[in-house]
Amino acid sequence: MTHPLTPAATQVKSLFIAAGHSDTDPGAVGHGHTEADIVLEFRDLLAGYLRGKVLFDKDGQPGQNLPLREAIGAAKSHDIAIEFHCNAFTNPSATGVETLSAREHYPLGNAICKAVSETLGIANRGAKGEASGQHSRLGFIATGGGIIVELFFITNKSDLAKYIANRRRLVEAVGNVLIEAACADTYGAAA
Repeated sequence: MTHPLTPAATQVKSLFIAAGHSDTDPGAVGHGHTEADIVLEFRDLLAGYLRGKVLFDKDGQPGQNLPLREAIGAAKSHDIAIEFHCNAFTNPSATGVETLSAREHYPLGNAICKAVSETLGIANRGAKGEASGQHSRLGFIATGGGIIVELFFITNKSDLAKYIANRRRLVEAVGNVLIEAACADTYGAAA
C-alpha cells in the first residue's frame, strides 16, 4: 500500500530516523541476532518506505550508523526524531513494545506503540519517560529531544520471530504513523 501524500506537499514537521548502536556497540544480543543489526536493517527498510512520501534525514547511508553524538546533533535540528532499539531482559518471557521520551512526545510514542503492537501481536507497554527503560537517560532524548522506540524484546524468541516474519508490514505501519505525524500540526493529531 502506498501513502497518498506527495513529497513534502503537506509536510509541516521535519523528520529524522536513526538506528541505535553500531559495529563497535552491538547492543543487546538474543537468539543469534544483535540489536545493532536488527535496528539498522529496520531503519534502512523504513527509509526506503518513506522515500518519496515525506522528506527526512537519517543517521548514515544504507548499512551505516553514525556515532551517537552525531545522531544527537542531527536529532536536535528536527521536529520529530526517532531512534530504534530492541529491548532485552534476563527473563526470556518479557515482551512488548515501548517508547521512551519526554512527556510532550507521549502521543506520538503511543501511536508508534499501537502500530507495532498490532502488527506484531505483542504487548503494548506504552509511552514512558526516559528513565523507564534500559536505554534511559540517553542523549538522544535529553539533548536531542527525540523518541527511543524499543521495537520488541530481542531476548524473547517469540517477539523476535514475529518481527522477522512481519518486518515489512511493520515498516509500513510505523512509516504511516511517522508520515501522519510529519504532516500534522500536533503529535496528538497523529495518535
